[in-house]
Amino acid sequence: MTDRLSRLNETVRAIHENYNTSPVPLLRPGCLLPSRDVIVQILDELRVLLFPGYFDDSDGEGMPAEHFIGYHLANIENKLREQIALATSYGCGCCEGRDRSLGTPEQVARICAEFIGELPRLQRMLLKDVQAGYDGDPAASSPEEVIFCYPGFYAIFVYRIAHELYLRRVPFIPRMMTEHAHGLTGIDIHAGATIGQSFFIDHGTGVVIGETTEIGDHVKLYQGVTLGALSLRAGQKLAGKKRHPTVEDNVTIYSGASILGGETVIGEGSVIGGNAFITASVPKFTKVSVQTPALTFRSDEKR
Repeated sequence: MTDRLSRLNETVRAIHENYNTSPVPLLRPGCLLPSRDVIVQILDELRVLLFPGYFDDSDGEGMPAEHFIGYHLANIENKLREQIALATSYGCGCCEGRDRSLGTPEQVARICAEFIGELPRLQRMLLKDVQAGYDGDPAASSPEEVIFCYPGFYAIFVYRIAHELYLRRVPFIPRMMTEHAHGLTGIDIHAGATIGQSFFIDHGTGVVIGETTEIGDHVKLYQGVTLGALSLRAGQKLAGKKRHPTVEDNVTIYSGASILGGETVIGEGSVIGGNAFITASVPKFTKVSVQTPALTFRSDEKR
């Protein structure tokens, strides 16, 4: 046996040993996870359904509105049911500890039916987000531009879809959705966050909103804002606990601000200036700013 084959065989044996001894379960044959491609297809078709005319292919031309809606709802429901079934009931030796009761056909059907039933409400919420984006940005030429072009609105759209599945304890899929949006926009909104109506993210790159964040109505964030946890050293012991801040109604948070901690509350109507670092609550109608003295020159200094 050549040295090359010997090295390859040794590597094969070592990796196979890792398969058998790793403390992290590795996916076994027969265990199927949701498809990333199909999850993206579901998001794309939901955009077509909720915002007709913006992202449609030619298949909807001339179709009566009721037929158009029914056609896309049926496609979405069929794909979503299959993916939820995979996410909730991939049952084998590598999946011990999962709540397999969620994966029964009856539970999957219930989750899909509830999700589909929420779509009219979600559409109304998203239209308010669109209006908030247009009203809050003098650079926006129209609400249509917000829908079609703004990455912040896309991240909010995906969050609102994923949040409904998160509330129904669907594993994998909510995170797959929000990480897809994160990769496209640079905006990381955890599906577990609670966000009120008329929400707007301007520019958006680098925004992070943690799982237990609570955000009220008419809140506006700029790029680089972090709504995060104070410390994660306790790891999984913190799961399910309030780790991220609460932002009340009508708050504006400017670029680069970091607001941390589960007990931190930003009071209604407050304005948080750029690059502020906040780990304690802020009263209502407060302006918080971090000012750096400007460089000045005396008349006798060289410029």
